[in-house]
Amino acid sequence: MKVINQILDVGVVAVVRAESSEQALKISDACLKGGVTAIEMTFTVPGAVEVIKDLVKTYQNGEMIIGAGTVLDAETARAAILAGAQFIVSPSLNFDTIKLCNRYQIPVMPGTATVKDIVEAMEAGVDIVKAFPGESLGTKFIKAVKGPLPQANIMPTGGVSLENAAEWIQAGCVAVGVGGSLTAGAKTGDYQSITDKAKKFVEVVRTARGK
Repeated sequence: MKVINQILDVGVVAVVRAESSEQALKISDACLKGGVTAIEMTFTVPGAVEVIKDLVKTYQNGEMIIGAGTVLDAETARAAILAGAQFIVSPSLNFDTIKLCNRYQIPVMPGTATVKDIVEAMEAGVDIVKAFPGESLGTKFIKAVKGPLPQANIMPTGGVSLENAAEWIQAGCVAVGVGGSLTAGAKTGDYQSITDKAKKFVEVVRTARGK
């Protein structure tokens, strides 16, 4: 619950995809400097397990919440947890992964695209469901779901930008997962732009919440 509350407090999860482990570490550091403390290290990153281990070792005092993303199965989830991952994110609903995470009391956020997915995820013990792909579902989907399911904690990933982050929060999302629109600067080595954008995302979410 502590990890979940920390994620909800900031309201922004940085989805890190990178061409190398070194780039992934630099992106994570840049996000943290901008106030985005929750990092989703995707398993598309080369050597993702070692990157997670490095981040856990570097930020052992809890400054950064380190999770694993693009987790397709329970085996990958277990490898991430053993490396120190504090939360697991999946692109789809995989009950073996959810079961394993619940066993070890690790928050898991499976990807969902239908009301049926969301209900089944909650019934399986999921605290935050990921609306994915966000650009296809849109904020209208969130508003429609929150009508019959006001208790659903939803975080969109895919298509979230500085221009629409507030709309997602105002539609009822508890947080947003942000990828390329936050981390694009890494392609040209401009990590300062990532820090600057991270600050803006945190501020946009805070303002949208009326704080």
